[in-house]
Amino acid sequence: MTEKDYCCSSYLAFRYIERDGAEFAEGLHHTNPVLATREGRRAVHDADELDAVLAERFDKMKSEGGRLGLFLSGGMDSAILASYMEGCDAYTFRFEGGEMYRDEMERAEYYARRYGLNLHYVDIDWKTIEEHLPAILRAKCAPVHSIEPQLLQGALQAMADGVTTAVLGEGCDATFGGLDGLLAREWRFDDFRRRYIFTDPAAVLKNPADTDYLFERYRTAGDGIDYQRFISEVFAVESAGSYFNAFGTAGMRYECPYSDTCLAEPLDLERVRNGESKYIIRELFAKKYPEMPVPEKLPMPRPVDRWFKDWQGPVRSEFRDDIDIKELNGNSRWQLYCLERFLDMLDRGEI
Repeated sequence: MTEKDYCCSSYLAFRYIERDGAEFAEGLHHTNPVLATREGRRAVHDADELDAVLAERFDKMKSEGGRLGLFLSGGMDSAILASYMEGCDAYTFRFEGGEMYRDEMERAEYYARRYGLNLHYVDIDWKTIEEHLPAILRAKCAPVHSIEPQLLQGALQAMADGVTTAVLGEGCDATFGGLDGLLAREWRFDDFRRRYIFTDPAAVLKNPADTDYLFERYRTAGDGIDYQRFISEVFAVESAGSYFNAFGTAGMRYECPYSDTCLAEPLDLERVRNGESKYIIRELFAKKYPEMPVPEKLPMPRPVDRWFKDWQGPVRSEFRDDIDIKELNGNSRWQLYCLERFLDMLDRGEI
């Protein structure tokens, strides 16, 4: 069903089109990934059990043949995966010739040396983003997350090197308590809604559609909300969708070992709120790298603030004329830019 206003609003609010069957135009069809249920995952109690489960998973992947390549950042998740991949290839994003995120790159370089990985850099600049954006927009039939063009570049580079399966640390945050900002307190319904929305559709669109329905699905007695279930069902699908689309566009197989695991016991919110986000991951990182301090959790780097510093905002008729672009961060500016690019391509029959 064509629901352009809803699709614009859903993308801005949630970074993906949440409602199945809702499309920007006749003949388009977006597809969201289907995640494993809790019953289909391996439950772990502690770092040692997670270590054993991951080791078993890698033994299986290696027995299947082919060539593995790790997408390696400076964070804990991919650093742990490096410990099971000695002798494999690794790919680290390098922005603007390496002048940005130097600390992150140095940690990735250390992880690669520590476990004997063959490290390759994936160079990303704005030209790379522009080059790959049309393909991933066409593949998704919707606007995309800002990491998707760089993921596509990484996938194409790895495939050119002979890598057949990409390995990623995706899925760790939602499963093991990495979203400490969303887990920081017991939320009231309206407060969580305001905290979660990426870009408020009503602030930037002339005809915003209702997006509160999705939050209402998780409302509890009174003005409460089951925010943990929201994270595991909404955020997790949105996050996985970026990898699903980028690697699907490249035609490359990928594996996310953490996505097949879960906590055997309820998340210890007290530990998360006292500075131990992803406490099991922290413990496993310390086991793999006893000589290093545990790094702070970082999102996949992308310099959207720099790239959109001087952008003046969208001009299409779907957008409000009074948007104060200076009040929006780089991620929100990307969303407006990407939505406008998508709608332009749609009008020209390029999608």
